[in-house]
Amino acid sequence: MKLFVYGIKNCNTMKKTFDFLNEEGIAYEFIDYKKTAPNTGLLKKFIGQVGLESLINKRGTTFKKLSDTEKMALEDKDSAVGILTKKSSMIKRPIIEFPDGELVLGFEPNQIKNKFNH
Repeated sequence: MKLFVYGIKNCNTMKKTFDFLNEEGIAYEFIDYKKTAPNTGLLKKFIGQVGLESLINKRGTTFKKLSDTEKMALEDKDSAVGILTKKSSMIKRPIIEFPDGELVLGFEPNQIKNKFNH
């Protein structure tokens, strides 16, 4: 069983995730937003599963630097997708996608282990 890990390589949470997956011997494919920007189809799929609010990282500096107008635009799914394709640093990371399509947002080792033990 192989999973996909979406995010940005130079992120402490991502490094913890990679270390955990490697220690557990879990095969994964990493999709780096800086090399392959997320497209609208992928983002809409994620939003459909976890909701827009959960997908946006509001604690990061990229979000904090947005204008009030841009922050308001993030509340609408269509305009948010446009912003997130350009400013992928605002997407919660990591996003772990299991082969069955289930998503885990953030570094959640217990959820990952539980999924592999079933």
